[in-house]
Amino acid sequence: MNPQVRTPSPSSPSSEIVSALRPDGTLDPQHDPGLSDQEVEFLYRQMVTTRQMDERLVMLQRQGRIGFHVGSLGEEAAILGSAFAMQKQDFLFPCYREFGAALMRGLPLQHFIDNMFGNANDTVQGRQMPNHTTCREVGWCSISSPVGTQITQAVGFAWAAKIKKTNASALVYFGDGATSSSDFHSGVNFAGVFKVPCVLLCRNNGWAISVPVERQTATKTFAEKAAAYGIPGVRVDGNDLFAVVDVTRKARERGERGEGPTLIEAITYRMGGHSTSDDPKAYRPADQLAPWADRDPIERVRDYLSRRGAWDEARESALVADIDARFREAVSIAERTPAPPLESIFSDVYETAPWHLVEQRQQLLSGPRAPSSH
Repeated sequence: MNPQVRTPSPSSPSSEIVSALRPDGTLDPQHDPGLSDQEVEFLYRQMVTTRQMDERLVMLQRQGRIGFHVGSLGEEAAILGSAFAMQKQDFLFPCYREFGAALMRGLPLQHFIDNMFGNANDTVQGRQMPNHTTCREVGWCSISSPVGTQITQAVGFAWAAKIKKTNASALVYFGDGATSSSDFHSGVNFAGVFKVPCVLLCRNNGWAISVPVERQTATKTFAEKAAAYGIPGVRVDGNDLFAVVDVTRKARERGERGEGPTLIEAITYRMGGHSTSDDPKAYRPADQLAPWADRDPIERVRDYLSRRGAWDEARESALVADIDARFREAVSIAERTPAPPLESIFSDVYETAPWHLVEQRQQLLSGPRAPSSH
């Protein structure tokens, strides 16, 4: 995949790629979202936090201390820039790679780490895989692993928000592989017909696990699929934080005006494996990473801030040290927290448990225990 980006052409909006950050560190006025240095620094800190968490969680998994992790190496700008462009009342519908956006919106780090261990303080009581968090208080919908199901869920939320006139929008994340799911067609078609306030963000990172993007669709782009549903399709440099904020804000504003959804194709690249259960060396030549490493989204923002005198090595070192300290403390607490009580598997299903579940719970608790915690 060629990572080159160009400014958009009015004659072909679904094939050109919107970019804002120039090589010299200046911004294209046409796509400058007008962020203050303080806002850019905030986003940069969140991007670094996300990557540092990724690296440390992979190490925990390799040590056998957690079972699984899905990273976002190289995709931080697409995830955090789009989340930042939304409003507090909006809900985000992730797939499983966007934990950095949840932390940025206010998900407590301890809750996130508790979920990675599936302990008694995990908000989903250890019933989901790691990385499958939920936090209603920050507008973060529960993650489900089936591919594409979050698209119809987000559209349903947006439709309800439109009916109730709550001035809330939905942002839904999905990968290029999800565009081959039935939920993509059902969700985007419904969103277009009913003009719901929903931003549909496809992170085109080149791979659906081991399936390359060229095996995913016969169309030239994913953004052009929007035309079939009567909605706009926009391509953006997903490694350009400023461009991502700009196109997402405009898409949200369009929905807020009652003009319906927008499909955004964020062009980025999955620099790591699909998850800690995947070895990309088995199907991806190492030389494919080089051109994308040169467009690292974090390094581009760091360069922007440094040119403006708003960042330096001392601040970088202090930031990484702070992240490390907070991470170690959260892991220490999580590892000391016991597993969810056995009887919790019967809770949060019925307001009043029916007789047969009460009977099953009693049998479970009074029955023999396995000799090992595993």
